[in-house]
Amino acid sequence: MHIYKLKGVYLSFAISAAAFLFSCNNNTQSTGTMKTTTAKTLDTLAFSKIVYGKKVGAYEIGNGQMTAHFTNYGARIVGLWIADQDGALTDVVVGFKNIDRYLTTTEAYFGATIGRYGNRISKGKFTLDGVEYQISINNGPNALHGGKKGFQDVVWDVEQPDSKTLIFSYLSKDGEEGFPGNLRTKVIYSITDKNELRMEYEATTDKKTVINLTNHAFFNLNGEGSGDVLNHSVQIFADKFNPVDNTLIPTGQLQDVLNTPFDFINTKLIGESINDDNEQLKFGKGYDHNFILNGVEQNGMRHAATVKGDKSGIKMDIFTQEPGMQFYSGNFMKGNNTFKGGSTDDFRTAFAMETQHFPDSPNQPSFPNTALSPGERYHTISIYKFSTEE
Repeated sequence: MHIYKLKGVYLSFAISAAAFLFSCNNNTQSTGTMKTTTAKTLDTLAFSKIVYGKKVGAYEIGNGQMTAHFTNYGARIVGLWIADQDGALTDVVVGFKNIDRYLTTTEAYFGATIGRYGNRISKGKFTLDGVEYQISINNGPNALHGGKKGFQDVVWDVEQPDSKTLIFSYLSKDGEEGFPGNLRTKVIYSITDKNELRMEYEATTDKKTVINLTNHAFFNLNGEGSGDVLNHSVQIFADKFNPVDNTLIPTGQLQDVLNTPFDFINTKLIGESINDDNEQLKFGKGYDHNFILNGVEQNGMRHAATVKGDKSGIKMDIFTQEPGMQFYSGNFMKGNNTFKGGSTDDFRTAFAMETQHFPDSPNQPSFPNTALSPGERYHTISIYKFSTEE
């Protein structure tokens, strides 16, 4: 997260949603070493609905090789199509085929923008300038992902300036879920010619507040419905992680990953150590922890992780300006929800890697600061780059 002092007026985007027709083709055309793909269609009518008095729709961006589908309910990604090592078109982001399932799901965060504060705040309380604030409790004794009605459960304004870019904007009013300040937020999704899904976040406030925005895409690089992700290979560029208590609140320590199941410095399978007799794994029922990133930094972006699907050869490299990343191995997926292709969200059939500031930072003075003051601009970028490798 970068905080900038502002001069002048912040321009908010309040642009009504429009419906777009998607291609109905499903093919892959070879163009030398590159492949041109046309994603399976997303039924736009299935996403056309009035929710909380605002229009919800479905949107598409792409570059001819990679296509992503979104909805402005939760400013969320619904699907991401790319060719695997054999040229077969593969949807690597799990999600639902219509808006009604997003509204009724038992897992509210699939693909969503998370805010105002991603991850957990202990007991939902924090203090700013001597004033204590109480956020709504929604995860045991704690607040998770912004409280009961976080950014995943609001309808965002949307603008599509070109075929590769979507801009979502939302005004979170003073007192929403207990947070102080009117927070004007913008999320810009774009697909580059390098097969990168770029996520850019901006925000300003008129009263000091805390902020920690991220995206909660659930990935399966072998494709939605292909089974569990335990044989995905993972490398995380982090030599430390945040140990947690039994409610998943960080203890305040930065623990070395060496000689623990959390050592992904060298590539290993997700399932290699996930069932080890380890207290931290028991607390999270698997991996659900923040890693402190130390990857090589270039042009202000740090290499956070590399993940590869064992069946597809699809590789995802994550780069970010954030100091941490939450690795979640789908431990609370219970098969209660049906995805686009008809499969269910069974145990560990997807994973999330959420770039972020550390959980509970407002109550942990030693953690990087997440406060945002009037006259400052919150700005952070994360990139998910896709390629194939046999």
